[in-house]
Amino acid sequence: MEREILLLGDPRLYEVSEEVRREELDELRPVIEDMFDCIRGIRRDYGFGRAIAAPQIDVRKRLICILTDRPYVIINPKLEFVGDEMMELMDDCMSFPNLLVRVRRHRHCILRYRDENWKEQEMRMDDDMSELIQHEYDHLDGILATMRAIDDKAFVMKKAR
Repeated sequence: MEREILLLGDPRLYEVSEEVRREELDELRPVIEDMFDCIRGIRRDYGFGRAIAAPQIDVRKRLICILTDRPYVIINPKLEFVGDEMMELMDDCMSFPNLLVRVRRHRHCILRYRDENWKEQEMRMDDDMSELIQHEYDHLDGILATMRAIDDKAFVMKKAR
């Protein structure tokens, strides 16, 4: 089910999420399916979207879903940055689908997390995937890309589709 995605300015987007406990996993499975449905809906309506964090659908849990080469369920992620190399890019977000924000992100990171079967996983992420996970990870801490803008001229409106 496509849930309503909270939009920029909604105070709930700025709250810090709680860790998922193993005993909550079964009750979160419908939420996970809803998150993947939201990604598909944004792709349909706006032509972008690879990932969503649970706080964006008003679920205050440290949970991210990524839909790229396959679906990834990321529970209680931890990020470690590799090296000092940074990159600048225009970031988009399902919570402000017509706005781009120029941000600076780490080019390389290591992601440690539990998957949907509660198994520990580790993934090295580079370039666009590194940016993606940093963006979603920020949502878990109540941080939006607008708060990471490189300056006060870092905002661009997209043309309507």
